[in-house]
Amino acid sequence: MRPILTLAALFGLTATAAADTKKVPVEYQFDGVKLKGELYYDDALAGKLPGVLVVHEWWGLNDFARGRATALAKLGYAAFACDMYGDGQVTEHPQDATKMAGDVRKNMAVWQGRAKAALDTMAKQTKVDATKMAAIGYCFGGSTALQLAYTGADLKAVVTFHSSLPAVTPAQAKAIKAKVLVNNGEDDKFVSEQSVENFKNALEGAKVALDFRNYPGVVHSFTVPDAGKHKIDGMAYNEVADTQSWAAMKDLFKQTLGK
Repeated sequence: MRPILTLAALFGLTATAAADTKKVPVEYQFDGVKLKGELYYDDALAGKLPGVLVVHEWWGLNDFARGRATALAKLGYAAFACDMYGDGQVTEHPQDATKMAGDVRKNMAVWQGRAKAALDTMAKQTKVDATKMAAIGYCFGGSTALQLAYTGADLKAVVTFHSSLPAVTPAQAKAIKAKVLVNNGEDDKFVSEQSVENFKNALEGAKVALDFRNYPGVVHSFTVPDAGKHKIDGMAYNEVADTQSWAAMKDLFKQTLGK
């Protein structure tokens, strides 16, 4: 029988480690909009650390995103949890979340611009090694991380979790510098089979290093322990997929970020 602390050990969430984690609020802006991010790192580690941009779900920069940034800090990274909505806006109401995410998605200059502003801000932090950066995201955040990759951003790796797969042109696919890991629920009704096929074909055609993982019997929001609280059909936590996708991310980061 596996120990009940499997996930805690995997994410590095121990009481001892928590004492060294530092959180630094970082304000930045794009096109006149104030954005409020947070940098997480282990204060006991000297020197610059590989940077990982963490992009939140459609709810905004909430405790789930903060938890993932904290877990990355435990692993030895400097994790920057960014703000894609402005002024740190957060909601727990699906209708509000739909509007907030939709307002960003409908304006590509804003969507990609805010993502690039977050990456640029992370790169300028004294604790971050700007030559070793990656981006991860959940749901809306995963599609945002992909949009960032489409701009040709200087990323070593991009990792998505239960994310939509934004349409990508041949030119955008060729601009991708990162190795890409997509963690997808095989039964995620929010991600169409056609979008999966189009995405794979585009990246493979551009010879992008793509690792696409489909988790059998898994639906949307499989990394979020309280995914079912909103009673939205097709959203549910899956511990196995959560554990395996995080482990896959760690393996990719060891290859690309050297840690």
